[in-house]
Amino acid sequence: MNYRVIFSTIGRVIITEALLLLLPLLVSVIYLEKCAFSFLITIGVATAVGLIFIFVAKPKNQLIFSKEGFVTVALAWIFVSLIGCLPFIFSSEIPDFIDAFFETVSGFTTTGSTILTGDRIEGLSKGILFWRSFTHWIGGMGVLVFVMAITSKNPDRSIHILRAEMPGPSVDKLVPRFRDTAKILYLIYIGLTALLAIFLLFGGMSLFESVVYAFGTAGTGGFATRGTSIAGYNAYIQWVLTVGMFLFGVNFNLYYLILIGRFKSILKSTELKVYFAMVFLSITGIVINTCVVSTNFVFSDVVRNSAFQVTSIVSTTGFTTIDITALPEFSRTILFILMFIGGCAGSTSGGFKLSRAIILAKSARSELKRALHPRNANRIKFDGKYVSDGTVKSVANYLVLYLISLLILFLILSLDNTTFETNITAAVSAFNNVGPAYGLAATDFVCYSGLSKVVLSLAMMLGRLEIYPILLTIAPSTWIKK
Repeated sequence: MNYRVIFSTIGRVIITEALLLLLPLLVSVIYLEKCAFSFLITIGVATAVGLIFIFVAKPKNQLIFSKEGFVTVALAWIFVSLIGCLPFIFSSEIPDFIDAFFETVSGFTTTGSTILTGDRIEGLSKGILFWRSFTHWIGGMGVLVFVMAITSKNPDRSIHILRAEMPGPSVDKLVPRFRDTAKILYLIYIGLTALLAIFLLFGGMSLFESVVYAFGTAGTGGFATRGTSIAGYNAYIQWVLTVGMFLFGVNFNLYYLILIGRFKSILKSTELKVYFAMVFLSITGIVINTCVVSTNFVFSDVVRNSAFQVTSIVSTTGFTTIDITALPEFSRTILFILMFIGGCAGSTSGGFKLSRAIILAKSARSELKRALHPRNANRIKFDGKYVSDGTVKSVANYLVLYLISLLILFLILSLDNTTFETNITAAVSAFNNVGPAYGLAATDFVCYSGLSKVVLSLAMMLGRLEIYPILLTIAPSTWIKK
């Protein structure tokens, strides 16, 4: 294990976080808020810790393998969250450490679950509100991907970091060098975020609100500046956010193909076709169910709210325009299923990922065909290419770990003696980085104890980093020299 290169990289990540904290500091200064001092102190702490890591570690060589890549990503996210929660504590706006840590992890992992009630959210200072949503944007694409893109000179090092942090069963290179791939992805990310903010400005949002909600949508996070989330905004803004959430749930590789004019390749994307179909059918199902069950409704409102909630849940953003717990049972069930699936691989959304679900479905169909025709090869194809047995095995293994992790999380949450509905939906929501749940956790997670909040924070990290980095980091065998 190359400890020096691990902690040197973490040091650079923390220094990057210190630089990023300058933005909420600037917001606090503009609005003449006292929390500016909290950001100043945090920047000082982050800079000191980062420099200590960099200068003490001083790696003798830059060699890094997959094990180091996983550990680096896991530890970096833990340290980033520990530093990121300090402004909440220093400003006394979230004075409890566990609550502040939960809120920060929820931000960086783009979950959007909160321990703040509606009144407390609206009482936060502008600087703190900005930082909450900015953590979504930072975590959406991955802070280590950003650091590797601008500083890494070791291509092998970038490969292992990207593979450990980027979501999905595999990471594709857009161009020969992974560092250049990271740069392209971030430029697309920045461009789409800016475009979304402009559209929100046209809808009557202030500059502050448009930027904050663009961050939350781009990162598919869901932190809002109001206790009612998006319910108080006009129909135009709700439709803009609906389209935005849908687009950020799409694999970013497809946007690169658009830029270089390879439109035929986009049309061949199996994942995109299934994503479109799943969203359309879910919206249709909820609209029909709502119209049949309800006696007093406005059809255009039903369509808009259904489209908004479906894209919000499937992209794991978590914004709401209505009380989703008040929907008919069939509609709530559709949304609950979508919590598991999530968006496309290579997007900023969470969840199991649609590509994995497709591979598993194709694998099951292949096994059925093999049972009927044992001599046939029945190999699996995805986007016109054969899927290797190793990839299929990897997806199956991930499903096992995924289900075991969910079960353990659900059991621990049940110790708080809250309702079954609350615990199961909170576990699924946290692990899949969705945000809202049902029951007592429909709007916030105040109902849970400190232990449960710590476990939920770990679950959010497990979900965002897709299990392996965290599990390998806490496994004793990872640190034992052989």
